[in-house]
Amino acid sequence: MASVLLPITLAAAGGAGIINFWLAVRTGLIRRATGVELGDGGSAPLIRRMRAHANFVEYTPFVLLLIALIEFNIGSPAWLWVVSAAFLLSRVAHALGMDGMPAGRAIGTAVTFAALVGLSAYAVALPFIGGAHTAAETMIRIR
Repeated sequence: MASVLLPITLAAAGGAGIINFWLAVRTGLIRRATGVELGDGGSAPLIRRMRAHANFVEYTPFVLLLIALIEFNIGSPAWLWVVSAAFLLSRVAHALGMDGMPAGRAIGTAVTFAALVGLSAYAVALPFIGGAHTAAETMIRIR
């Protein structure tokens, strides 16, 4: 079977796509319930859902790009899997928090910021600290 290049990035991007779809559906359900087809119509629940979706779209591309570039340079370490999963779970928590789940928004925001700043700092440092890897470390063989 073929090897999978950048497996963490692939899994994270797939997860992000599913979350993006879920956020769009949630927004659409509120639109249908309120009868607002364009804009927010002043509906607080719709505004919260729209902001949760927009916030996801604002942060996710940067985090996915950082994951991909780090993985390409150093391989697929376990910590990068953990950061990727934590980021995706934090985005779900943030969306649920925007709907009133206690601490969801705060936890989602904190983990998102930690992932963004941590990955960014690592990416800035990586050219100076080096990232020894081989192509085999960046792939998972699928049988």
